[in-house]
Amino acid sequence: MKNVYIIGSKGIPANYGGFETFVENLTGLKKSSALQYYVACLSDEAGTFAYHDATCFNVPVPNVGPGKAIVYDLKALKWVINHVKENNVQSAVVYILACRIGPFLAPYLRKLHQLGVACYLNPDGHEWLRAKWSKPVRHYWKLSEKMMVRQVDLVICDSVNIEKYIHQNYESDHLRTCFVPYGATVASEKGAITADQQAWFDHRQVALNEYYLIVGRFVPENNYKTMITEFMRSQTRRKLVIVTNVEHNKFYDDLEQETHFSQDSRIQFVGTVYNQALLKVIRENAFAYLHGHEVGGTNPSLLEALASTSLNLLLDVGFNHEVGKAAARYWTKDQGSLAQLINEVDTWDEQQRQDYGVLAKHRITQAYNWDDIVSTYEAIFLGEKS
Repeated sequence: MKNVYIIGSKGIPANYGGFETFVENLTGLKKSSALQYYVACLSDEAGTFAYHDATCFNVPVPNVGPGKAIVYDLKALKWVINHVKENNVQSAVVYILACRIGPFLAPYLRKLHQLGVACYLNPDGHEWLRAKWSKPVRHYWKLSEKMMVRQVDLVICDSVNIEKYIHQNYESDHLRTCFVPYGATVASEKGAITADQQAWFDHRQVALNEYYLIVGRFVPENNYKTMITEFMRSQTRRKLVIVTNVEHNKFYDDLEQETHFSQDSRIQFVGTVYNQALLKVIRENAFAYLHGHEVGGTNPSLLEALASTSLNLLLDVGFNHEVGKAAARYWTKDQGSLAQLINEVDTWDEQQRQDYGVLAKHRITQAYNWDDIVSTYEAIFLGEKS
């Protein structure tokens, strides 16, 4: 029996978030009886519970501000070490999601190795490039990434471009990496819209298949300014529906001051949508999806869009091209690029749009389906693949 301890996600059952959805699928679609999963869960109180045949262990963490995630990971590692010792676990792997604890990892790693436990890492994307972080925090993220990549036994990258970046920056005799993508699920057919779901559209006066869609965190590196400015320049009469955690903060105020988007009746910020069934319907019935993410890794919202939305218009960076390939259209941050693309596709007939939908769903089925991804992870954990 191989025991796999997963730390770094907020835990399962998954409500929202990329790592949480990954762990949900990894455990829920488990195939091998030779694996036992243990999943750290951020909680207010200690204890364990069973879910998807996994042992979930709660890790209570005091509210210490920005350092809470670091404390969470370290406390989870301590729980793992104690569990391995107390239960004389003979065959185990710790899989750490994200590079938060590099400066503190060494003593924990020594103890794990002394106990015969291997340590694997998913480095996620380029967290140190995110504009939301101050310079000192970005420096910490970069340092932490460097220290973790150089110490762990295997780095599992969910993006080909991230794996290339790891080798270009941290190449050594010790470094071992592999590529295993993140996943999405293509529905067998478009589901019927319930009365409650239709009411969501009616309340916002949004017609099905008559809106462009953005889904993503409300941060500068997702290029809201470019997408909104270019949309306003376009001639489309369709709406722009923006699903995001919008806050009236400095970024929002600066965006309004620079673009005056509130004066364009086509643009609607609709807040977050945590109801996954409703979000799926919103994706399925969009005329097109706009994706402006440019900071690292395979983005879950892009995979969900390709699995659900027929026409996808993506910022032309390596991470997005790697995922979309010929199943999407691309734009740059140059003035007029996205506006021109919107004007072009806005005149397409339904067949042209659906042709891209077929390509997008095929792309997910062939390269990003959860079933294959779970099989690959199980082979890695069982030592059958590296």
